[in-house]
Amino acid sequence: MSDVFLLYESQMRLIETFFPLAHGVPRVDDRPVLSGIVYVIHNGLQWKDAPTAYGLHKTLCNRFIRWGRRGVFDRIFVALTEQAGRSKRLMIDATHLKAHRTSVSLLSKRGFPRHIGRTKGGLNLKLHAMCDDQGRPVRLHLTAGQVSDFKGADVLLADLSNETEDVIGDRRYDSNTIRQSLADRNITPCIPPKKNRKSKPPYNWHLYKKRPLIENMFAKLKDWRRVATRYDRCAHTFMSAIQIAASFIFYPKE
Repeated sequence: MSDVFLLYESQMRLIETFFPLAHGVPRVDDRPVLSGIVYVIHNGLQWKDAPTAYGLHKTLCNRFIRWGRRGVFDRIFVALTEQAGRSKRLMIDATHLKAHRTSVSLLSKRGFPRHIGRTKGGLNLKLHAMCDDQGRPVRLHLTAGQVSDFKGADVLLADLSNETEDVIGDRRYDSNTIRQSLADRNITPCIPPKKNRKSKPPYNWHLYKKRPLIENMFAKLKDWRRVATRYDRCAHTFMSAIQIAASFIFYPKE
């Protein structure tokens, strides 16, 4: 295992409190299994192509799907964002992600939406995200590709902490509803007005120059091939892959 990627022991100590308790037969060692899951997601492999050093590929796949359904990776991501501390300045944006043919199904399964839609670019989905002033994701939300950015903003901007002072977004978020919602909570919107606006609200263009941080965040997430392209049919399984990538890239490694 010396030449195989493994999560640091310090990383395992950070997240092991969120692992479900084993019942009956002890489960396979968590460290190589989770390391194998990270390896597959980063390199865009099929589960059967995972190196044998990580164990049976069925174990990796089953652990990833089962823990994703139980919300383990979601709780880890939320805990890491809270441990990093709250930021006074947040940025909001959205990006399209391609849906591979193996994931495509516009129908819902057991009442859960697939979050795959049809746009000019084909079948895809949209990742709405909010990051802090260091470019670390703090909130993530999936929708179908054709869904308006305003609907994603409604989810991301809900229940912001009292410490938030500024929210930076591009022209797509220029709406009276969003501006008023932020103003009601004493949050200053840093959003350039659309060109067709008759009355153009002022904004801090010096502060707006910080917005590339969230663009860089999306670029780093898309370096992980099973995030840039969705292979999973279930939306919550794909969201687990995004949460794993976000947790590994942006939060403590040692």
